This record gives sequence, C-alpha cells and structure tokens, in this order.
Amino acid sequence: MWSHVVGFSIFPHIGGFLGWFFNRNSVPTWYENLKKPSWCPSNQMFPIAWTLLYTGIGYGSFLIWKDVGGFNSNAIIPLGLFGAQLALNWAWPPLFFGMHNLRLALLDILCLDGLVVATMYSWYPINKLATMLMVPYLAWLAMATCLTYVIWMDNPGKKPRKKE
Repeated sequence: MWSHVVGFSIFPHIGGFLGWFFNRNSVPTWYENLKKPSWCPSNQMFPIAWTLLYTGIGYGSFLIWKDVGGFNSNAIIPLGLFGAQLALNWAWPPLFFGMHNLRLALLDILCLDGLVVATMYSWYPINKLATMLMVPYLAWLAMATCLTYVIWMDNPGKKPRKKE
C-alpha cells in the first residue's frame, strides 16, 4: 500500500517538474521584465508552495482511489475530474512562460479553478480529508488566478511569442 501512497503523491509533480524544466529560462528573462503587483510572491516561494500543494493533492487522490475501491466505474468522475484539472494545471506553464500567451493562460487557469471546485464537490461524499487537502491548492490557485489577470492587464504590450 505504501507504494500506492508514494506513487499517487509523486504523480502531480511530474507535470510540475516538466513545466519548470522546459520554461525555466523564461523566468530570469521574460518573466522578470513583466510588470507585477506588489503582492506577487517571490520566485523562491513558488517551488516550495507547489511541492507542498502537489504532494497534498496527490495524497488526496490516493485516498479517493482507495475509498472507491481502485480504478473502477466508481472512480470515473472523481478521478477523471482530478485528472482533467491536473492536465489544465500542467498546461498553464507552457502557455504563460513558454508561449507568453497571458490571455490563454488566464483562460486556462479560470477553467482550472472550475475543475478544482468540481473535483472537490465530487470528492466530498467520498472522503472529507481528501477534499480538505484540496483547500490550500484552491486558495493558491485563487491567488495565481488574480496574479495572472493582473499581469495580463498590466502588460498589454506583451504579445504571445510568434512561431519561428
């Protein structure tokens, strides 16, 4: 059972790591030159926050998987919603940092917020602890959504990167 706990807890980190790896060069160049609000977290805060958040939601997905009896028809909605929101989460860094498409990144994160709420709604009858593990994630996403919006509004001249 420990291997399942570890696997589910680590799984969300895969996309987070890949997003960082492929987009890490945009932070000191493009991102640092954007106008950002005073309440924007420091660059050092992001990896700490995402490590804790990904581990928490990953463990929550394990609790749901365990309580519904594994990958079966009972898991389709709660784990399907979890997978969908995770896909949108993983899509945000390439949109924002890779393509420099602030508008599309905002649309992505708004859809992500809705899917996280839907995931929590589907999880609540199954496991309340798993649902509560999503609360810090949703709170961070609310801040990230506001931050994405403010950056988009405050940087109107930052056009999406053109294909070369």
